[in-house]
Amino acid sequence: MYTAIALVVLIVFFLSSALRILNEYERGVIFRLGRVIKAKGPGLIILIPIVDKMVKVSLRLVTLDVDPQDVITRDNVSVKVNAVIYFRVIDAIKAIIEVENYGYAMSQLAQTTIRSVCGQVELDDLLSERDKINSELQEILDMHTDPWGIKVTTVELKHIDLPQEMQRAMAKQAEAERERRAKVINAEGEFQAAGRLAEAAAIIDQHPVALQLRYLQTMREMSSESNATTIFPVPLEMFKPLVLPGGGAAERNPKA
Repeated sequence: MYTAIALVVLIVFFLSSALRILNEYERGVIFRLGRVIKAKGPGLIILIPIVDKMVKVSLRLVTLDVDPQDVITRDNVSVKVNAVIYFRVIDAIKAIIEVENYGYAMSQLAQTTIRSVCGQVELDDLLSERDKINSELQEILDMHTDPWGIKVTTVELKHIDLPQEMQRAMAKQAEAERERRAKVINAEGEFQAAGRLAEAAAIIDQHPVALQLRYLQTMREMSSESNATTIFPVPLEMFKPLVLPGGGAAERNPKA
């Protein structure tokens, strides 16, 4: 009886040690007596108890949030830069045997790379050309992590914290720029209005009747605004002798 119990216990121990189940997104790196055999999975994996050892590796996309880094830009401005990195393991064997902890190694490499790349650009470029900086960071990280069997897919700068003095200076600069644009737009409007007035004056000079029509329209507008106002229309011909040189003498004496 004791023999049967011992046999059952041995079988249970063998099965628990020999059988492993891996999910679709997992791979198992098999070590046999300390040497790598191959990567298996997904599904049911059979191991030799005591002899074989399996290390699981996830092939899913990993999101790594990089801590804020103190960066001094090329124009000597101190900022804090935070980033997020998306990567995945594409070679499970390299990710285990080439680096001790690929997650920690990726974090440290990302911090130093961010400080190096962001320190080579000016503040204006750091704020306006994020896509270019993200691409450069992605290429550098992917090149260094390729021997680890890791593929860096995306690098995004999340936050760029500026000093309070720099924020106030940038706010003043933006306000001055808005005022400059407002003055330019106002000047352009005045210029266009002056051009239109010049064109209208030329038309009235060629067609004096248009001035009388404008005079009648003005009286109509004045009468509609206030009913208490009394308007006496006066023909413009009455003012012509006063406008002409010599008080109308030119009409009375054409030779003069």
